[in-house]
Amino acid sequence: MAIATINPANGEVVKAFDAMSPEQIDRSLARAVDGFAALRATSFAQRGEWMVAAASILDEQRDDLAAMMTTEMGKTLAAARAEVAKCAAACRFYAEHAEAFLAAEPADAAAVKARRAYTIYQPLGPVLAVMPWNFPLWQAMRFAAPALMAGNVGLLKHASNVPQTALFMADLFARAGFPDGAFQTLLIGSDLVERVLSDRRVRAATLTGSEAAGRAVASVAGRELKKTVLELGGSDPFVVMPSADIARAAEVATTARCQNNGQSCIAAKRFIVHADVYDEFTEAFTERMAALRVGDPMESTTDIGPLALEQGRADVEEQVGDAASRGARVLCGGTRLDRPGWWYPPTVVADLTPDMRMWSEEVFGPAAGLFKVGSYEEAVALANDSDFGLGSNAWTTDPAEQDRFVTDLDAGMVFVNGMTTSYPELPFGGVKNSGYGRELSGHGIREFCNAKTVWVGEGASTAGAGAHSE
Repeated sequence: MAIATINPANGEVVKAFDAMSPEQIDRSLARAVDGFAALRATSFAQRGEWMVAAASILDEQRDDLAAMMTTEMGKTLAAARAEVAKCAAACRFYAEHAEAFLAAEPADAAAVKARRAYTIYQPLGPVLAVMPWNFPLWQAMRFAAPALMAGNVGLLKHASNVPQTALFMADLFARAGFPDGAFQTLLIGSDLVERVLSDRRVRAATLTGSEAAGRAVASVAGRELKKTVLELGGSDPFVVMPSADIARAAEVATTARCQNNGQSCIAAKRFIVHADVYDEFTEAFTERMAALRVGDPMESTTDIGPLALEQGRADVEEQVGDAASRGARVLCGGTRLDRPGWWYPPTVVADLTPDMRMWSEEVFGPAAGLFKVGSYEEAVALANDSDFGLGSNAWTTDPAEQDRFVTDLDAGMVFVNGMTTSYPELPFGGVKNSGYGRELSGHGIREFCNAKTVWVGEGASTAGAGAHSE
């Protein structure tokens, strides 16, 4: 894919960029090493000042940044403005909490025959971040803010269709005051990721993206013995039980499926509804989905903008078409809109069966699959019958049933009577083919730190004796 901004609302190329040369890549890696030496020598207080300055820049440029993201990948302007605000909040969160998250942890010194024993957290070094286009600022920021506050430096390989957002990220941290080389954008194609990750100067990698991309990066990192964090795809279940507030569940379900024009790993995609309330939920949900306004993402009245990529729309079309050809019922939508750009309407598909692609594949667009079940056990079995395990949603007012869902749903996150979302305060990540490791919270900032054990004896003779025992 060319490195270019292509407006998905009309398919026009806005701005194209040249890929970096091998010599430019090498210079960036050298700058990263120097930037790491400078950043790790600074205090948490100093990093925090720079991170708060970055947050202030985001606040000041919110409208311009939102318009840039909308132009690059088609999300509504309102959603883009909210994304910028969320990034600013994450900067302030880690500026405030990083030092406490990475504070030394005392151990039982007597138990290990030491005068002092504890664990300290130290940064690993340059980390390669391979990021997707769907939340172009937030996905990169939820890595960058904790990584920089920990003392690591970032090398961002962003999706090729959001180059302006990618370049802004590097400029942001430079303007905020971080040392030269602390955060750089690499304008390269996916074909050069292996080369960068294999370089001995790069110490770790994080990737948010497809399962295939995750496998490729993990394979290289495994060969090179480098730490990785992977947040991959999801086909999140949204389970509705008889005791649920059906009207509210249908309202949230619409947002959960169509957030970001339906292009979110944690969007609800499989709507698993108990037979007792299936008809009621289906009617309310379908009515709400059909009422969403598709249009210019720059307009405040628009609910759904275009899909970000032409191939992305083709994928959704093929998945829905496959289901319809095999007997599924399309309750609303299901046909591309006849206009320039990559538009697809909110769609609801019922009567899915295991031979249909929508049964097992992630659908990355505003198309929902409906499933009817007759019991709690059947609901959980179907929810867990997926190679993915990122987020999950359960709707029930029964306290005992809520506790069972929390325990039984095989996912990295369970949201009860609400939709899955990300917060700086909570760990974010999945299980199974949705990846491993965690972003955000204290868990996220420690992913790219060395948990170094420290043992201090009483004196030279004691330490010497201890060195010969295990």
